[in-house]
Amino acid sequence: MTAVPFDMRPSILTDLSDPGFGVYVHWPFCAAKCPYCDFNSHVRHQPVDQPRFVQAFLKEMATMRRVTGSRTVTSIFMGGGTPSLMAPETVDAILNGIARHWHVPDGIEITLEANPSSVEAERFRGYRAAGVNRVSLGVQALNDRDLKFLGRLHDVADALKAIKLARDIFPRMSFDLIYARPNQTVAEWDLELKEAVSYAVDHLSLYQLTIEEGTPFYGLHKAGKLIVPDGEQSAVLYEATQEITEREGMPAYEVSNHARPGCESRHNLTYWRYGDYVGIGPGAHGRLTTGGAKIATATERKPEAWLGLVETEGHGMIEQELLEREAQADELLLMGLRLKEGVDLARWQSLSGRDPDPDREQFLIEHGFIERLGNSRLRCTPAGMLILDAVVADLAC
Repeated sequence: MTAVPFDMRPSILTDLSDPGFGVYVHWPFCAAKCPYCDFNSHVRHQPVDQPRFVQAFLKEMATMRRVTGSRTVTSIFMGGGTPSLMAPETVDAILNGIARHWHVPDGIEITLEANPSSVEAERFRGYRAAGVNRVSLGVQALNDRDLKFLGRLHDVADALKAIKLARDIFPRMSFDLIYARPNQTVAEWDLELKEAVSYAVDHLSLYQLTIEEGTPFYGLHKAGKLIVPDGEQSAVLYEATQEITEREGMPAYEVSNHARPGCESRHNLTYWRYGDYVGIGPGAHGRLTTGGAKIATATERKPEAWLGLVETEGHGMIEQELLEREAQADELLLMGLRLKEGVDLARWQSLSGRDPDPDREQFLIEHGFIERLGNSRLRCTPAGMLILDAVVADLAC
């Protein structure tokens, strides 16, 4: 694929009537497994056979094209794992494959997740030439002590070099930071966020450190050897995050994502607005509307097992679930209430076949957890975002 100018028209991001059609490609390999990570990522000590995996990606695309029919792609996202471990030629082959199977207009958002190590940053120009126009860097912290604690392979110097290089090469750039780290204060986080914004990024993903079962951090936490901020401390840090980013011109548009106006992630908006997306690769999930029905898809998580399935069956799917309308309504609510713009009530009512329970809604409004935007949309307040799961559960009943 050839790099083309990125389409920055506001309508690409703010048209609420069309959640879009995305393509997600999962590259499952990492150079090392971070101690907090429960994603589908795998370390291999021998070189990965990238040409063989490319052929499997293309084969699975062909199968999924028969499921989706002809569609116009509104965004592409290569996640992982660590997609920046791919050679630029691998990325180019994958993007060309997507363009062969679906209509890919010039200038749509094409994102690649990358780590800031110097070796991977050297590939940035090759990714841009292949067609990538947005990079998302896994920085995670802006001090070496916490980077070491988080198990990252880069230091701050590496991160700053990668940020500068990405800013020079790609039309758009985002990076991730993790907060609510052990002993982190609001004052320290304020300084770190100001520094992050100063690097001229247009998008930040800011995640609270969570202790996930099955990770090394889980065992340490259970043994009392890892102490993270409690619920009250985490809430204070979350509220500070919203205030600081708002002040710095990068307000939240989703519970963990912040952007300058017009620079929201088009691909992630497709998820949160409950659009359709194809999942390609080991452990990838999808949501597809076909024949008037919505299906949820999931592929085999283990890379080599997925590879064998694709080579023999033409795809690595191990789950295809027909979603009833009530299940779709619940998913729409779960995803949409994460967004500052909230949920389209008419769409939710059409799927669920009912109105929100008036007593539950009134209770949540009176306690300051949700609010109506006219008669058409319902959204969480900042207080509601702090107890988002409880709000969703209450409204879904």
